[in-house]
Amino acid sequence: MTGEHQTLALLLFSAFVAVTLAITTWVSRKRRGSAEEFYAGGRLFSPMENGFALAGDYMSAASFLGVTGLIALFGYDGLLYVVGFLVAWLVVLFLVAELVRNCGRFTLADVVAARMRERPVRIAAGTSSVTVSVLYLVAQMVGAGSLVALLLGGTSEAARAWTVIGVGALMVIYVSLGGMRATTWIQIVKAVLLLGGTIALTALVLMRFHGDLDRLLLTAAERSGHGEAFLAPGLKYGGDWTARFDFISLGLALVLGTAGLPHILSRFYTVPTARAARRSVVWAVGLIGGFYLMTIVLGFGAAAIVGPDAVRGSNAAGNTAVPLLALDLGGGAGSTGGTVLFAIVAAVAFATILAVVAGITLASSASVAHDLYASLRRRGGKPRSEVAVARVAAVGVGVVAIVLGLLARDLNVAFLVGLAFAVAASANLPVLLYSLFWRGFTTRGAVWAVYGGLVPAVVLVVLSPVVSGSPDSLFPGVDLQYFPLQNPGLVSIPLGFLAGWLGTVTASEVPDEAKHAETEVRSLTGAGAA
Repeated sequence: MTGEHQTLALLLFSAFVAVTLAITTWVSRKRRGSAEEFYAGGRLFSPMENGFALAGDYMSAASFLGVTGLIALFGYDGLLYVVGFLVAWLVVLFLVAELVRNCGRFTLADVVAARMRERPVRIAAGTSSVTVSVLYLVAQMVGAGSLVALLLGGTSEAARAWTVIGVGALMVIYVSLGGMRATTWIQIVKAVLLLGGTIALTALVLMRFHGDLDRLLLTAAERSGHGEAFLAPGLKYGGDWTARFDFISLGLALVLGTAGLPHILSRFYTVPTARAARRSVVWAVGLIGGFYLMTIVLGFGAAAIVGPDAVRGSNAAGNTAVPLLALDLGGGAGSTGGTVLFAIVAAVAFATILAVVAGITLASSASVAHDLYASLRRRGGKPRSEVAVARVAAVGVGVVAIVLGLLARDLNVAFLVGLAFAVAASANLPVLLYSLFWRGFTTRGAVWAVYGGLVPAVVLVVLSPVVSGSPDSLFPGVDLQYFPLQNPGLVSIPLGFLAGWLGTVTASEVPDEAKHAETEVRSLTGAGAA
């Protein structure tokens, strides 16, 4: 890239960072310091504001960079991510949003602990939430590294490493100083920027092909080198039965995982009522649906205009397809239009990453402080403020995410997010649904449901081609590959539900009917909700 690209994009990066830091500083001065303020922003956001923030939280680097890259490289099979990400919100809308808002205060564990023995349930749910959050954070870090490597005109390992470290440092500052209120406003600003940039790029792609979608798709297929196979299922997931099972596994993880993501669940506590939570989801579905429809155009546009070979040459996983498309649409390398458009898109993508990592870090630090610390601290000792513990936890989570982000820098960010969704669907969703809808559910069932999904999901990832045994894995020089699928959801999600059922039917404790009735009334009516 030319010096003009670098200078303009860095100026736009700096402007966004300056604005978000100003928001964080302003909010930190107004903050009352209570747990409700830090975790839930005082529950003062309107449904529209929270809907934009939900969309900002969900439309991550995986969506903007990873999904468009996969569509550019694999055509139809890349669309599977779009379908999974969007359909997942129906589960959230109909089964989760209102009930979670009524039953909990700040975290997933609050919902489950309402009718169980608190300590074991909070430890299990907190551990699972932190694991999911860290996996999701790694994807955002990888996206940031890919973006800046492209900006600097190469694949400088030092530049990528410093980018990952810088993103980690910024997210710790956002969370520790501003809490949920600052994080929410950062996500709203980012959602507006991302939607605006996506609309502009989509319009330019359609103008290039005079609004003829058939011509766009046929040109993409022609340039892909695969012909009509580019527009049909099977290019990525149809080669053999292993690939087909991988597709089913991925689909299950994407559709069921959203309802178990800690940073999505925590957003329902920022509005005053359950009705507002449901309306937030309706706003989010509209915004996210429009965004994903546009990513389809951008993905095929990148294939047709830039070409899969150029995309793969810049980044093997396809993470730089959108910035390269913007460069070409603006007039190509060296042109003023190309420079400006590339810089804007790169800055929007970077803003996307910063906003999402702030939300995830806040959710994971809340789980550490509100669930793990509160359950594990010694009785009789002087308790520290939960908010103070959460700020320290944000630093720890940031360090872990930085280290893993440096290790996973060559993997596709959408694929990495698929792993996070698989763990969320395996460990968090079973315990959440059983707690809300099964009268006979017990504490042992809750703990077994979490660990029965979490442990197999993590173990299967470690034993999969993602970690070792192939040239594209994290550790290509090692071979621990005993599980053939790249996504563990097909096995680990049923195991999570099975473990929860088995733990309940083998438990000696008698389910507390009164607590279940109280939880049921509270979840449906909001009586007694925080």
